[in-house]
Amino acid sequence: MNRLLLLTLLTCLCSGACFAEDKPDAWQEKKDKHFKPLSDEQLSKIKNAVPEQLAAPPKQARRVLVFYRCEGFVHGSIPYANEAVKQMGQETGAFEADFADTYDVFTSENLKQYDCILLNNTTGMHFKTPAQQNAFLDFISGGKGLVGFHAASDNFGRHPECRAIVGGEFGGHPWTAGGTWAFKLDDPDHVLNKAFDGKGFWHQDEIYQYKSDSYEGPQVLRILVSLDMSKEEVSKQIKDGPREVPVSWIRTAGDGRVFYTNLGHRNETFSNPMALKHMLDGIQYAMGDLAADATPTAKAEPTNAALAPAK
Repeated sequence: MNRLLLLTLLTCLCSGACFAEDKPDAWQEKKDKHFKPLSDEQLSKIKNAVPEQLAAPPKQARRVLVFYRCEGFVHGSIPYANEAVKQMGQETGAFEADFADTYDVFTSENLKQYDCILLNNTTGMHFKTPAQQNAFLDFISGGKGLVGFHAASDNFGRHPECRAIVGGEFGGHPWTAGGTWAFKLDDPDHVLNKAFDGKGFWHQDEIYQYKSDSYEGPQVLRILVSLDMSKEEVSKQIKDGPREVPVSWIRTAGDGRVFYTNLGHRNETFSNPMALKHMLDGIQYAMGDLAADATPTAKAEPTNAALAPAK
C-alpha cells in the first residue's frame, strides 16, 4: 500500500474524521427553524395581558415543569406560551417555572420538586423508557397536576394511558387558525370560566375535534368551554361530525387534577388577557390552589350554556 495513503488512513482512524458524523439533533434543527426571539413589543403585549390578581393565593411555594418538545408538528406559538407562563408566574407570584425539552426530566426523583407538569403544544411525545412513562403517570395519580395547551392532545398516540389522562386525541381541525370562531360556556358559573365573565365569545384560533375512540367524554370530563355550534360560521365547517366540540375541560385522575384547553395555536392567544386568565386559573387548579368542581358534566347538575353573541 502507498505509504502516504497508509498514513492518511491511520490519521483518520485515530481522529475519527473518516467516520460518518453523528446524526444532527432533529429537535434542535426544528427549534432553530421555528422558534425566533420575541421582540420587545411582543414581550410587552404578553406582560400587559397577565392577570393582575390571582383567583386564589398559593398554599405554598409552587413550581411548574413546562415541557415543550415536539416529535411531530411544531407550533411557532411555543415560545409565546413559554414566555406567558414565565411572566404569569413572575408577575403574580403563583409559581416558579422551569422549562425542559428532553425526556430525562421524567424521573420520579426529579418530579418530586414540582406541583404541576405543563405540556406546551407538545406533539407525538414518546417516552424513551417505561420508567419515564411511569414517573409521569405516578406524578399525576399521586396528587399532582397536569396542564395541556392546544397540541397537548395531539400527543400520546404511543401511550394510551397518558392520552386518556389528557382526555382525547387530535382528530382534525376543521376550524382553522385563520378563522374567528364562536365559543359557548357550558358551565358559565364555573370558577375556571371567570375569565369570560359569564358570556360566550368569539376568538381567532385553530380548534380541534377529537378521535371518537380516544375522547373520554362528559362521563369523565367536566366540560367548561365548547364551540358554539348554533352559529352557522362554526357548524358549516363540518357536514358529518360531532355536534358538540369541547375546547376546555378539567378532570381528576387518581388523586391528581388535569386542566386542558385547546386554545393556543396562534401566537396572539398568549397576549389575550381573557385566554391568559383562563389558563392561569387552570394552572392554579391543577396545582391544588384553586378549588374547582370537577364532577363530570354528565353527573353534574344541568346548567344553561352561555352562547356567543351574534357576530
